[in-house]
Amino acid sequence: MVEKLKGDETMQLDVLVIAPHPDDAELGMAGAILKLKAEGLRVGVLDLTDGEPTPFGSPAVRSRETAAATEILGLDWRQNLGLANRRLEATLEARFQLAGVIRRVRPRWLFAPYWVDAHPDHVAATELVEAARFWAKLTKSDLPGEPHHPERIYHYYCVHLRMTPQPAFILDISQEWERKLAAIACYQSQFVTGRDNTTPTFLDRLRDEAAYWGKTIGTAYGEPFTCREPIGMASLRNLI
Repeated sequence: MVEKLKGDETMQLDVLVIAPHPDDAELGMAGAILKLKAEGLRVGVLDLTDGEPTPFGSPAVRSRETAAATEILGLDWRQNLGLANRRLEATLEARFQLAGVIRRVRPRWLFAPYWVDAHPDHVAATELVEAARFWAKLTKSDLPGEPHHPERIYHYYCVHLRMTPQPAFILDISQEWERKLAAIACYQSQFVTGRDNTTPTFLDRLRDEAAYWGKTIGTAYGEPFTCREPIGMASLRNLI
């Protein structure tokens, strides 16, 4: 069940995925979310905007779709920061709001979009996440809650450029693929409208991409991730 925070309440998440729009977390890393949940970690998603307007969506429709996807993912927490879609900027006010959320949900790791993208909202989202992470640790500030500094920011790929990423690691999501696809399919106003008769469809291409990343690591499906900082390892045991 997704938890709701009230007033000055805090909670402890292991992972907070920050998405510019509802559906970006699902597209970029639903497999990882499902795997993290299966391993017993507490995972939340913060959507920065409602993603509207879109040609076939509305705030009410998008909210219902997000709730359905959230149920499939089994998230512990999900909220929307209420920033402006198509006008997302890494302003001081937005940084204040996001840093406050980070201090309240206190994640160990943050996940943000890859920092190179054609979509201005995605670029602004990552700039905002990195700045808010720094602010969240500040003492002697007017931010709500106690200082908190997530250990790392990892970046998922949900980009609008025709590019081949060079990820730092690829996660095997073979067991999670069908549920990832089901979570994405909840956003029918965006991807399953029946209005697009092109072949292959968007979901076909998404499957092909996941299969490509799986092939690079010898599995059926994969999700790529990167990080601006070196990634430490305690063991080689889980390498594939």
